[in-house]
Amino acid sequence: MTTIEITTPFLTLGQFLKEAGLIDSGGAAKWYLGENSVTVNGAAEERRGRKLYPDDQVSVAGQTYVIVSA
Repeated sequence: MTTIEITTPFLTLGQFLKEAGLIDSGGAAKWYLGENSVTVNGAAEERRGRKLYPDDQVSVAGQTYVIVSA
């Protein structure tokens, strides 16, 4: 399990994908979510604007990430 540290109250799923190094730019988020399976707290998610808060778990590309507050 990998942690992604945030300094703001939330992070969008598109921003998360960029922070995790899965995409190069925010514009690729919509394509990435359409082509790959992503779950947030166990539920399938395709919205790049989905807000992620501390303690949320995101599973993508065989890896699980946890959002933590700085």
